[in-house]
Formats: sequence, structure tokens, C-alpha cells
Amino acid sequence: MDKYAKKNISTKQPPPGEEARVSRPDGHQERPRSAETPPRQGAQEADAAPLLSSGFRLPKECRLRRSSEFQLVYKRGNRIHGEFMTVFLMPNGLGTHRLGITASRKGIGKAFARNRAKRLLREAFRLNKAELGTLDKSYDWVFNARRRLLEVKLEAPLGDLRRIIAEVRKNEVRSVTGETKESDKALGT
Repeated sequence: MDKYAKKNISTKQPPPGEEARVSRPDGHQERPRSAETPPRQGAQEADAAPLLSSGFRLPKECRLRRSSEFQLVYKRGNRIHGEFMTVFLMPNGLGTHRLGITASRKGIGKAFARNRAKRLLREAFRLNKAELGTLDKSYDWVFNARRRLLEVKLEAPLGDLRRIIAEVRKNEVRSVTGETKESDKALGT
């Protein structure tokens, strides 16, 4: 190998103005473009910009941001267990629903998994906006993600949240009509 290198590879440096490449007469000609690809002009815009418009984001007024807000919901709110999340909710009297999401390191694991769990829950909440509008009151919602959430696609937490919202709606109707579970048992239902 050493004999080959001495024989075929030059150790001399090229002069400063000379190109190191071997130049050919057709080396700088542009390739003809195929019919499928349009010519690129200027910088390309990111496709994510339209997705981040206000219609797809959860506005700041719809988010729980402080630890004290989370703690208040945990302390005074009701708990509903779902298949993929545990929901704590408390009426807020603001006229809009607010959301807070937790995904603990102990319960979920690595940061990428916690972020995915939070994205799924946030999107499930956003897509259930119509169902949330059917509730009589507005609530502060805190979703605690469960590990099983990582094994499913978006449809599963969507259905789980719809079931929870239906349960909340049923409890609102019971509180308005004055019915309790004990009276349901007395009626035989």
C-alpha cells in the first residue's frame, strides 16, 4: 500500500489560485430538470406556520399555568378516572374551560414520552370543544396522563374524554333536578 501511495499520490500542494478539482468543459453545466419537479425559487416556507395559527393553538386564557391553580383543582375538584387519564375538574365561573396537563417522570418516563402524552391530551381536549360547549358550567380541567396513553393513537383518548364529558353532563343534570344516586336506587334504576 505504501508503494502505491508514493507512486500515484502527489504530496505537492496546488498553488493558491488553482482549484483542487479536476475541471472539465461540461463540469459546471446545469442538469436538465425533470417534468415532475418545479424549479425552486427563494426560500421555502415552513408548512407548520398555518398549523400554529390561533385556530389550532390552545389560547393562554384557556390554560392553567400556575402551580397554585393546579393545586386548587386537586384540592377542591372532583376526580374522574378514565382509561388513559385521570381528570380533576372544578367549576371556575369564568365562562371558558381551562386546561392543565401533567405527565410525571415516575408515571410516564422519558421526556419525549411525556411530551407525546401531553400533546395527545391537549389535542383530545381541543377536538372535544363542541362537547365541552354542551356543558352548563365552565370548568378548570387537570389531566394526569397514564402510561397506557403511549400505546394508542389519538382516537382512544378522544373517546375516553368524550365519555368523561358525558359523565360530567349527567352529574350536572342530576344536580339541577335534585336527584341523587340514593334516589335512583329507591326507584329501582
